[in-house]
Amino acid sequence: MKIWRLKQHGDPLEQLELVDEDAPVPGPGEVLIQQEAVGLAFPDVLSCRGMYQVKSYPGFTPGGESCGTVAALGDGVTGIEVGQRVVYLGSNGGLAEQVVHAADAVFVVPDGVPAETAAAIPINYCTTLYALRERAKLQPGESVLITGAAGGTGTAAIQLSKAMGATTIAVAGGATKVGVLRDVGADVVIDHQETPDWVDAVREASGGGVDVAYDPVGGDTFHQVRRCMGWDGRLLVIGFVAGIPEYKTNHALLKSYSVVGVHWGASLPRFPDSLGEQMHTLLDMAAAGTIDPPLYPPYAFDQASQALQDLADRKTHGKVVATF
Repeated sequence: MKIWRLKQHGDPLEQLELVDEDAPVPGPGEVLIQQEAVGLAFPDVLSCRGMYQVKSYPGFTPGGESCGTVAALGDGVTGIEVGQRVVYLGSNGGLAEQVVHAADAVFVVPDGVPAETAAAIPINYCTTLYALRERAKLQPGESVLITGAAGGTGTAAIQLSKAMGATTIAVAGGATKVGVLRDVGADVVIDHQETPDWVDAVREASGGGVDVAYDPVGGDTFHQVRRCMGWDGRLLVIGFVAGIPEYKTNHALLKSYSVVGVHWGASLPRFPDSLGEQMHTLLDMAAAGTIDPPLYPPYAFDQASQALQDLADRKTHGKVVATF
């Protein structure tokens, strides 16, 4: 079978290679999955560069979220059948034609939910559900500012915020990305290329300041976000696409808002049942059409290194998916 492997740390297009290896065999309690779609995210890029908080090494295979069809069962597996479509998170990486995974950590995809949609859910939507529900305690009627809003996490934040009864203020740059925001139903859309100093626009749209901010960008954008915070607001630190900002805490004191870290991955071992609850909730929402991840035109499996490079270079919008 074919599988993508990292030669050494660096940019994905230069350091990932597609190689042939023997197909894996499921052991006790495992299933063999014939891959159909793999979701790709910015942490995959950071892992290729050796910059992610969970260290990667040569031989690493990107792709932490996958959907495929169960092709074989290991000894002792019950509750899963050959031929079922499942979605799962995998630390070994999904960019391979076949993968083995623990049977008790795969989730059956409801009828009518395409493989590409299922593969777009786990990281972005679980992170966002955890952020909005557990960390921000988002309430109906509140306002949510979303930066990097045309990306995978940003569009997830728009859809889940609206499903929770909030008003969304979405910021992205350029006509194409702004079009994505309107397509996914953002209530207020701001093009930061046309309005570089967009703080006043956010304050006006939110009646003086937002209740919740969802910031996967960081860098200088973080400082614009903090100026948008309302009294008793919650500023969610999601990621640092534009770098890790330095922050003076007196600003939070003066406006009485909270800066709230969101590390969904680290929450899973602390709350072992949370992933199953989140995935079942989100898959049901997908089946009902409440969430529908917008996809960048899918890349073929053999173009996965280009997909990750385009993601790194911020040329994509929505969720990036490689299909088989």
